[in-house]
Amino acid sequence: MRTVVTLTLIYLFVAVTTLAWGQGGVFVTGHDPDFHAVVGGGNNAGAKHIIQDALAFVTQRPANNVGNILLVTDLNDPGSGFSDPRNGLAAAGYTFTVADDGTAGGSVLDLHTVNFADYNAVVVASDFGGWLRQSELDILDNRSPDILNYINHGGGLVAFAESGTPNGLTTGGQFGFLPFLVSTAPTNLSETGNTLTPFGQTLGLTDSDINGNFYHNVFTTTGGMNVVDIDPQNRIISLAFFGTLTPGGVGGVPEPSGLALVGAGMVAMLLLCCRPGQRRELL
Repeated sequence: MRTVVTLTLIYLFVAVTTLAWGQGGVFVTGHDPDFHAVVGGGNNAGAKHIIQDALAFVTQRPANNVGNILLVTDLNDPGSGFSDPRNGLAAAGYTFTVADDGTAGGSVLDLHTVNFADYNAVVVASDFGGWLRQSELDILDNRSPDILNYINHGGGLVAFAESGTPNGLTTGGQFGFLPFLVSTAPTNLSETGNTLTPFGQTLGLTDSDINGNFYHNVFTTTGGMNVVDIDPQNRIISLAFFGTLTPGGVGGVPEPSGLALVGAGMVAMLLLCCRPGQRRELL
């Protein structure tokens, strides 16, 4: 009996610990720091900080060592009012691989077939300010199961503003790769009076980082994710979460801290069962 209990507890502890290692991070926002890191708005430094802190959070690594990054963007220049998101990520200090809808070719990967698991973080460019178009968004939305699986196996996802028409380059399905999210699209709102939540402050951001430029969408649902910052009307600008996600939102698996407590409890039970000279039965 003691051997069976011991083996059972060991298997459970390994399984729980594996789940803790396998969880990933998400950061979605109505800000478009891929644009404002290099042009417009007047707060380039704040935009860079949003990019850096978002990547550090979703990868759970230092901002200057977040690993391999995949940038999802179109590569056709829409003209005035937009900026190449590659420049924004480079200004924040990052190198990366690019994936688009399959039209660019060459060193640019095809988003239809790219293996997300090859990257520590996937960054989705904004559709207003950045160059994300409907063709890339459709592919992301269709690959939603792949994206959720990627996150739940330790991947990180950062997605910038998806405002849709009349200003953005997308026309529908915004953030559909996370099907539990619903966003609305303000038009060119100035970042004035935005505030961080206590959770948002833990990411290393400051109120000065989220003000001084513009934001282009807010979220009306959270899917159980944590609110990062809000506008003066208490509308959600950014959300973040580290853990397990389902198509309906935050999953039922405990956060890493909770898993650690469960694991510690299992170890205690194991020691109690196997203490020399004592007999313990688990009913």
